[in-house]
Amino acid sequence: MGKKSKGGANLGRQLIKDRFGSTQRRKVDNDTMLHTTELQDGYDWGRLNLSSVTEESSFNAFLRTAELAGTEFQAEKLNITFVNPKQRVGLLSKTQEQLMHKKHAQHVDSLKIPRRPKWNKDTSGEELERAENEAFLNWRRDLALLQEEEEILMTPYEKNLEFWRQLWRVVERSDVVVQIVDARNPLMFRSVDLEKYVKEVDSNKMNMILVNKSDMLTLEQRQHWAQFFDGEGIRTAFYSARQVEEELKRAADESAALELQELRQAAEDIQHSLDAVEHTLDAFERKLQPKTATDTDSDTKNSPHILDRLQLIEFLRNIYSGPRHTKQHVTIGMVGYPNVGKSSTINSLMTVKKVSVSATPGKTKRFQTLYLDNDIMLCDCPGLVMPSFVLTKADMLLNGILPIDQMRDHVPAVNLLCERIPRHILEDKYGIVIAKPIEGEDMERPPHSEELLLAYGYNRGFMTSNGQPDQSRSARYVLKDYVNGKLLFALAPPAVPQEEYHVYPERQRKAIEESQLPAQQQRAMRIDKSNAKELDKQFFTEKPSTAHVKGRTNFPHVRLASDGSLVAGEEAGPAAKPWRHVKKERREKLRKKFSHLDEH
Repeated sequence: MGKKSKGGANLGRQLIKDRFGSTQRRKVDNDTMLHTTELQDGYDWGRLNLSSVTEESSFNAFLRTAELAGTEFQAEKLNITFVNPKQRVGLLSKTQEQLMHKKHAQHVDSLKIPRRPKWNKDTSGEELERAENEAFLNWRRDLALLQEEEEILMTPYEKNLEFWRQLWRVVERSDVVVQIVDARNPLMFRSVDLEKYVKEVDSNKMNMILVNKSDMLTLEQRQHWAQFFDGEGIRTAFYSARQVEEELKRAADESAALELQELRQAAEDIQHSLDAVEHTLDAFERKLQPKTATDTDSDTKNSPHILDRLQLIEFLRNIYSGPRHTKQHVTIGMVGYPNVGKSSTINSLMTVKKVSVSATPGKTKRFQTLYLDNDIMLCDCPGLVMPSFVLTKADMLLNGILPIDQMRDHVPAVNLLCERIPRHILEDKYGIVIAKPIEGEDMERPPHSEELLLAYGYNRGFMTSNGQPDQSRSARYVLKDYVNGKLLFALAPPAVPQEEYHVYPERQRKAIEESQLPAQQQRAMRIDKSNAKELDKQFFTEKPSTAHVKGRTNFPHVRLASDGSLVAGEEAGPAAKPWRHVKKERREKLRKKFSHLDEH
């Protein structure tokens, strides 16, 4: 054979070079060959950059920092540790919790929101934008130093300046700024620094707290919070958007059979009657107890009763009587975290869907104004995640601040859930039996995440490919039930003991012992089967099948009889093993040999 040509192996590559190699790519101003649409810097060059950025993974943050610094690194798998799932993984001890609470109290004044720089008519747009960027960077730098120096964990606050600009505009044009909080943990979603900023913008402006999802609390629990906010000197109203929407839906279903004309006439009659009653009640209230315009009036007490739609509208109409931003109507600014029910509250007040509902930050891109009545205008602000102190990341998952579908480690959050929700409540809610503590452990301890998820996954049929209950999938369902309120836990005010504030009901179903369950379910409930009973059973029931003489086991004509005696000679020959010369399928043999591995 002839010798191969030198360029034969690279013919295809050479053709590509001849065709495209001489083409000069255009370069942009920064001396690179990338266009602005190819830059992956988090900015959408085709439209206004209004994507919410609250959290960035540590790996992406490390890569971004290394790229900006122009450094190289090598990654090695070192210091690998195995985590025991039967410990309080991801949670703090009682001593650590007390220490962190002290740190939170010491640095509560450092927990601020960004301020808009001062400006006047002579300030140009470029100067104002430059000042806003500088103030925003200084604010982020101060929070980062606080986290690094004091080792304090914060919520993943909003890092897009555009969202804070929307908040500034809402505060500037609102007469009353309403913070919507979750009734199960109001202090987590309340920003005290926002209340200070509202007063800094204009001392005549008013702050108010709307406690949504109040139907999850009892009257006694709402009284505790009403007294707490009375001591704080801020007006508070209790409301339930879900309850109002259900009532509106029920009323719509009941009136669906009526004709349109009759419905309109009945609605007008009812409205006139309600207006007459409301005017009469207002006159009596003014005579009995006059109200003032400021939110620092110590004589005004917060009511623990849940307001319906009409009562809340009347409350917003009469709460403020100071100088208005617009003379024709009072402007109510609605501010709140995602997943606290801000959009649901607005939709229930408007009786129609005006804003989209989402638990993800950034769904509402710009503030929007909605006329609730002729003299009331609502100003809806985009959902903002403001900086707040937390103990662990599990707190943020259970409070709905971080999305559950994007979590990477479910063990700390489920462990915290098991500490808050008693064992019998979980068993009654899901109809499951959670494995009890083994010998030597505290029998009254809360269940671990593994014990709850194994029982839940087996009961629901969530199994992995190797026949084990799927703990990750089960964790998402259980955590979503907690966030939605199906597993209810309400945090007490600072001065009220938690044991007296939230009392759980007694067990409703009959307790079932683990020994009464099927054997397959018992095995599925415990991955670690090394308890005393299992070891004793396995040791004493296992019988040797071969004879041992000085370490030798190769005795083809000697076998062990059922009574424990050795049998040799013709009885141990081919007649004693009729299956020896019978041909069996290989799969059947392997199934019998490794049948113990199929048990889960």
